[in-house]
Amino acid sequence: MAAEPEARDLFVTSGKSLVVESPVQIQRIAVGNAKVAEAVAVSPREILVNGKDPGETSLIVWQQGGNRLLFDLRVRESTSKLDAVREQLRKEMPGQDVSIDVADGTVFVGGTVSNMMAADRALALASALGKPVNMLNVKVPPVEQQILLQVRFANVDRAATKELGANLFSTGALNTIGSTTTQQFTPPKITMDQNKIEATFTDLLNIFLFRPDLNLGATIRALQSRRLLEMLAEPNLLAMNGRPANFLAGGEFPVPVVQSGISGGGAVTIQWREFGIRINFTPYITPRGTIRLKLAPEVSSLDYSNAVTIQGFVVPALSTRRVETEVELESGQSFAIAGLLNNQVVESWSKIPGIGDIPLIGKLFQSKASNKTNNELLVVVTPDIVRPVPKEQAPPGIEFPKPFLQEAPATVPRTPGIGVTGPVPVTPPMEAVPYQQLNQLQEQMKDQPATPQIPMMQLVPVQIPGAAAVPMGPAAPSEGNGGAAAPPR
Repeated sequence: MAAEPEARDLFVTSGKSLVVESPVQIQRIAVGNAKVAEAVAVSPREILVNGKDPGETSLIVWQQGGNRLLFDLRVRESTSKLDAVREQLRKEMPGQDVSIDVADGTVFVGGTVSNMMAADRALALASALGKPVNMLNVKVPPVEQQILLQVRFANVDRAATKELGANLFSTGALNTIGSTTTQQFTPPKITMDQNKIEATFTDLLNIFLFRPDLNLGATIRALQSRRLLEMLAEPNLLAMNGRPANFLAGGEFPVPVVQSGISGGGAVTIQWREFGIRINFTPYITPRGTIRLKLAPEVSSLDYSNAVTIQGFVVPALSTRRVETEVELESGQSFAIAGLLNNQVVESWSKIPGIGDIPLIGKLFQSKASNKTNNELLVVVTPDIVRPVPKEQAPPGIEFPKPFLQEAPATVPRTPGIGVTGPVPVTPPMEAVPYQQLNQLQEQMKDQPATPQIPMMQLVPVQIPGAAAVPMGPAAPSEGNGGAAAPPR
């Protein structure tokens, strides 16, 4: 049996042709993969090989006399298209080490790039040659930048109240016992027991007049008060670039909610609603070097003047001032994102019909209350790009007005430093990591929830016959304090 002839290498470019000559006449030719190349006999001793798609195949030529020629035919990508993509890579991504190789219609992209964005861009350019296979390495990214957001809440609340009214009462004048009042202020209560007359006063009086000889008296209320409330809060919150952060300085108050039940009954559960000074924000550092902020500051307080009583429970209302906006600043710049000036005047005027309209004398049968309020709110935000405090510098602390116990320890328990435990690596173990590994790590960090969700707790239910659900708004999950059942009445 004759030995198999050794295969020869034959190269042709996609879209081009190659002529193969034979010293003797050719009887038959065959190509292994017609999609990669085709062979056409143009003369008894010449073969024209046309390259179609990049890849590898075999070319067999049978010569006269029984001899065979074997060729390993490789069809290469058109150098003009491949060179164009490589040139585009050098132009669009200077300084990046990216290599492209094409084989069997598959584009192998290798090398090392500086960041994930450069890797995605290189893959997008390489896809023009076919399906890319990502073999890139990405340099270990530097420490993420951190943004410190300083928010100043300035609130001034002023109120002025004026009240004027009079109540007249008789203990026997004109043989009449009684009193005259507009009911705006509590009048004295007159009682008579066995020719003994008593007057009971339930209100703090400004002026009290009584004539025993006339059995006639009067209470006059003339009050004037002023109130001033100033509040300044400066919360500071630190967040990573592109990661949300929130802050709450306040508390939670319980809200009983009646759940509808069977046969008109219901169970009372407790939900906790937050109030106080809250900030929700997400910072982004733009390519321009500025800081773009999506933030929603809020100031809320309990309002018992608009409280609701449900089955003996007093549920306060919430006085809320909220802002939701998006701004862009440089590091250290400030924006006044919210300002509010609110003036309110409330006057209450009462009189006794008829006698209250008499000039001069009618003033004794009238009462008047005036309440004026002025409220100012200002919210200022200042973002700063910051770095951690160096280990040689003392961290910020709080100055206490009085020293603590002298025999108490001056330092807090902590993990020993590197002087005891040994140094930690200050450089990464490798300069570059595979693209897929770094991408998977970043996706896992994004998917981690910031805070665990705690479901609302329902303890001992209270059956309330004929109770209906109170329109308190949608139920919110309980946070922090959990839930407790309302005690039965």
